[in-house]
Amino acid sequence: MSTQQDNPDSGSSSGSGYCLYDLLFSETPAPNASWNPRTEQRKAAGPQKRLETFSRQLSNKHCADCGSPDPKWVSLTLGVFICIKCSGVHRSLGVHISKVLSMKLDEWSDEQVDCMINLGGNSIANDKYEACIPDNIRKPRPDSSIEERADFIRRKYELQQFMECNESLLCPYTPNMGSSSSLHCSSEHYSNHDKKPLEKQSTKHHRIGHAFRNSWGRKDVEHKSTKKINSLAGMVEFVGLIKVNVVKGTNLAVRDVMTSDPYVILALGHQSVKTRVIKNNLNPVWNESLMLSIPEQIPPLKVIVYDKDTFSTDDFMGEAEIDIQPLLTAARACEKSEISDETMQLGKWVANKENTLEKDGIISLVDGRVKQEISVRLQRVERGVLEIELECVALSQ
Repeated sequence: MSTQQDNPDSGSSSGSGYCLYDLLFSETPAPNASWNPRTEQRKAAGPQKRLETFSRQLSNKHCADCGSPDPKWVSLTLGVFICIKCSGVHRSLGVHISKVLSMKLDEWSDEQVDCMINLGGNSIANDKYEACIPDNIRKPRPDSSIEERADFIRRKYELQQFMECNESLLCPYTPNMGSSSSLHCSSEHYSNHDKKPLEKQSTKHHRIGHAFRNSWGRKDVEHKSTKKINSLAGMVEFVGLIKVNVVKGTNLAVRDVMTSDPYVILALGHQSVKTRVIKNNLNPVWNESLMLSIPEQIPPLKVIVYDKDTFSTDDFMGEAEIDIQPLLTAARACEKSEISDETMQLGKWVANKENTLEKDGIISLVDGRVKQEISVRLQRVERGVLEIELECVALSQ
């Protein structure tokens, strides 16, 4: 920036000089002027501080779905602030509908905060997704059950039933009336309200990661009642959170001519999340942290690797299952003890021929956090090792 800011009179002696007043208030920016007050202010504040400021807006002080005060979770995809109970249902929708992040536990970038601000927050989102809620459907309250939350949130975001005033939702079925108008109404009630969601769900997968790729290359799970399966996804109570840092892959399988474009899908029960794709690399380094809710009935953590293809089905590159029960047990024991400030080994998952571990998975207490480093051999594939770090997070955090 020109030193002529320090001397207001110097601008008259040089045609290329611009004073601070000119830079701030001129309608046309000065040539070669790279200083931007808005950008500098954003850098100084930092993404976490900007997110907290945005969360203090009146409409963002309560959960967008149930109204619980002081929500600490965010759907980055939808641009809403949500409570921890509703966040579990959002995760079950899949990241293609709602990608859930923690305001405190996740690291935020300026681009992510910009995305949230541009989407407008709870007020704008609810104006869109709750434009017309029928009288017979009640929005959840802070004390609502998981079942009530799951039903409403799926209708709101997945089926998008409240975005427009749909007569089929507002007009009751009256079979005892014989008029043409009543028949027309009942016909719409069944064709639009019931058939449309079924059409959406009938093609929906019962396999992890279908939203991220074209097909599985695995046998279909037996066809069950779609509505029942989808409703159960959000009806479980959660006992904690698990933060999974996908560190790197080593010597992964070749699926293109000489290399692969790998990405990782993590699944826990009905929830699934996905890493970014790394191009042309058999030894990719992701260092990407993803969060999943831990249900009461603890399933294994499933890890699946795929090669991203643009014009064909993504290629399978291996899978593994990880038992997270030992990590959760160690975390619960630490909560009841007074050793939260110490660093120590709490246990380990021993590698043997019956599991997929490349080496023992050590469970440690580090800075008050219960963590486990795991290196797994990918199964149903010719080669490949995946390294991940697990951290058990209490719901109170």
